[in-house]
Amino acid sequence: MLKRLDLRGRDLSGDVTGLLPRPNIAGEGPREVVQSIIAAVRTEGDPALRRLTRELDGVDQAVASVSIAELDAAVASISPDLRHAIETSIENVTWFHEHQRREPEILEKPGLRIRAYQKPVKRAGLYVPGGRAEYPSTVIMTAVPARVAGVEELILCVPPDRESGGVAPSVLAAARLSGVDTVFALGGAQAIAAMAYGTTAVPAVDVIAGPGNVYVALAKQEVASDVGIAAAFAGPSEVVVVADETSNPEFAAIDVIVQAEHGPDGLAWLVTWDEATADAVCAAGERLLAASDRADDVRSTLALGGHVALVDDAAAAIAVVDAIAPEHLELQCRNAEAMADQVGNAGAIFCGNWSPASLGDYVAGPSHVLPTFGSARFASALTVADFVRDHHVVTTTREGLARLGPDVVALADQEGLTAHADSIRLRLEDLS
Repeated sequence: MLKRLDLRGRDLSGDVTGLLPRPNIAGEGPREVVQSIIAAVRTEGDPALRRLTRELDGVDQAVASVSIAELDAAVASISPDLRHAIETSIENVTWFHEHQRREPEILEKPGLRIRAYQKPVKRAGLYVPGGRAEYPSTVIMTAVPARVAGVEELILCVPPDRESGGVAPSVLAAARLSGVDTVFALGGAQAIAAMAYGTTAVPAVDVIAGPGNVYVALAKQEVASDVGIAAAFAGPSEVVVVADETSNPEFAAIDVIVQAEHGPDGLAWLVTWDEATADAVCAAGERLLAASDRADDVRSTLALGGHVALVDDAAAAIAVVDAIAPEHLELQCRNAEAMADQVGNAGAIFCGNWSPASLGDYVAGPSHVLPTFGSARFASALTVADFVRDHHVVTTTREGLARLGPDVVALADQEGLTAHADSIRLRLEDLS
């Protein structure tokens, strides 16, 4: 199931990224395709969106938002169990993100007063993948943090279904229940371009959030100088499971498979210092795949991105984890909580045999929109902070300027910025 990589006896104390294979998903070929799509949307607008949707998604229809009646009908059509699950997810994601809101503050020193507060962006664009599956959970994980942040308007883009040309009822229901304002059956890099720059049908947004395939992730990179991009490189799914002899081999195996079933270009690793554990997990994985209805998708992902790394000890395992900087990290081993504190780079960490990443994908509370492709080294999960801007208002009294002004003059003169210094000197002279 997994290609074996024996790192035992290797020095992992320095930069070990060169020892670890990673799928090459950001080559020049995809980037050139994305650039041409963005250019077409910026130049032609809605006609380009229709043409690209026909060529790439096999659906020929004008770009139009989903009606409120269709959203309401979708809510009515889903099963009571699914509605309960959606509402539970919304409740938990709201609960978690409400703790991220920062109340306005007033900070004071003699003669100096700073009022600090946050303001949400006006309009956010949300992207939810489609094609291989439907993802009502991703609607929740993007819309709820934005709503908690106070964003006024939420625009959602989802690739159209090839058969119906529409959007799955589960996704529409989640959108309605999560407070999304407008939904478009529009996907791929063209959706990112439309939300970034606006067309007649699709309004331009201030921030874009949501995961996608390599083309979507690269499109967000390309438009990042013109619109806010949340959660860094949210591309194909990744998981690293660290296991030892205390882990349940079936639990570890299924959790490697879980992220691999999202499709190509993903990354799924098992890291262990116990060879018997590696053998048991791989054997369990083969049994599970034999009964899986998505075995082909999983095997295609694992063929390029699936590995089991054998290391000397827990410290070496952490070195491998930090070099990969995975989207999801599961620690199914002794002292998992303590080990989590030593990890530097991971999008989300799950501790123990009873905390699978699937819990985080749906109902734990934190957003499942996470940094991938090594960007967890400098980026974090989607949060309320992605949808707000920090503001501050500075008020200084005459006494405050008299106290602080000479320091401004000294610094400005050192930098050769005479006007900066003079703006203070003139005031100091007026005070004397």
